[in-house]
Amino acid sequence: MENKIIYLDNNATTAVAPEVFEAMKPYFCERYGNPSSIHRFGGSVAADIENARRQVASLIGASYRDKDGNAAEIIFTSCGTESDNAAINAALQAKPERKKIVTTAVEHPAVLHFCEELVRKGYQVELIGVDGQGRLDMEALKKAVDSDTAIVSAMWGNNETGTLFPVKDIAAIAHEAGAYFHSDAVQAAGKVKIDVDECNIDFLSISGHKLHAPKGVGALYVRRGILFTPLIFGGHQERGRRGGTENVTSVIGLGKACEIAEKSLDEEYRYLSGLRDEFEQKLLKTIPRIRINGDLEHRLPGTSSVSFECIEGESILMLLDVFGICASSGSACTTGSLEPSHVLRAMCIPYSAAHGTIRFSLSRYNNKEELDFVAEKLPPIIARLREISPYWEEKQ
Repeated sequence: MENKIIYLDNNATTAVAPEVFEAMKPYFCERYGNPSSIHRFGGSVAADIENARRQVASLIGASYRDKDGNAAEIIFTSCGTESDNAAINAALQAKPERKKIVTTAVEHPAVLHFCEELVRKGYQVELIGVDGQGRLDMEALKKAVDSDTAIVSAMWGNNETGTLFPVKDIAAIAHEAGAYFHSDAVQAAGKVKIDVDECNIDFLSISGHKLHAPKGVGALYVRRGILFTPLIFGGHQERGRRGGTENVTSVIGLGKACEIAEKSLDEEYRYLSGLRDEFEQKLLKTIPRIRINGDLEHRLPGTSSVSFECIEGESILMLLDVFGICASSGSACTTGSLEPSHVLRAMCIPYSAAHGTIRFSLSRYNNKEELDFVAEKLPPIIARLREISPYWEEKQ
């Protein structure tokens, strides 16, 4: 184990599954036709894209098929960020008389930073807080959503703590006020059951590289009947809803990854949650003054956010890296910042603990031997760092 890379940063990105890579290979040098072409060589590729669209739709419970049997509610994009931006933009264009967006204080920057830009353009944005376990303040949400709200955007599962939001209830609150509902399901897709039909979702975002497909591809679900204004204009690709020649190889990969995830969803959930729970229990028994963050009863199966009091998370990561162990301090998008993440701040995690928070995120390719190795190396690392920390002495 000493010379092996132990990758526990799967919420940042995942390895492309071997089956996904095999499915993609023919589209680089053999089946390279443009799906928009009239000839059969390109037309056959277009048919394969439609198959990938059905695979994505099946994973998220989008049952609608058009007269040709295509999953027309799925739009392929470049990533989850584009999908998030496109959903919010479309809602605002569809309801131009409404100038308010309601979202949460713990959303991914793909939503929060876009909302900041919208404020500069004259829109009102209201952020709903969470409690110490990262659970959404539903009463505050009900008060915030009104007749001026165009869209409510709330993630399905948090990328740092794994806490799951009650999206079906949130969607009902949005719809009662005549607003649309969007969920960033980038971290949840392929890890927990998603049913956009049952939950009455209007828009939903996913990203390929979070579920063992390649980087640079994502998808946006748009419920049929919603007036959709494209974020990117160009050709007539994606039924006129997203200009630009499709990233065919990656779209095929995303479809295959969704197919695999759907077939193994329950089994993988049990496997990852079991690995995570056993790992956390070992840390709790061997390391004093730590806390597990998030809603421990309702969270993503492979996410473990652990706060180690009175030391810096960056120092922990550097010492873990010596052993080939890859994790992160908060989310990948906050790496390089010495400030606690906005998620931990919103949860009011004590400053002394928030600074020493490490996120371990697992995938199907992790195993018990790897987690046992990490659980063995962590206690002496934490003890060593606390010995040289002036804050640790103050706490004793």
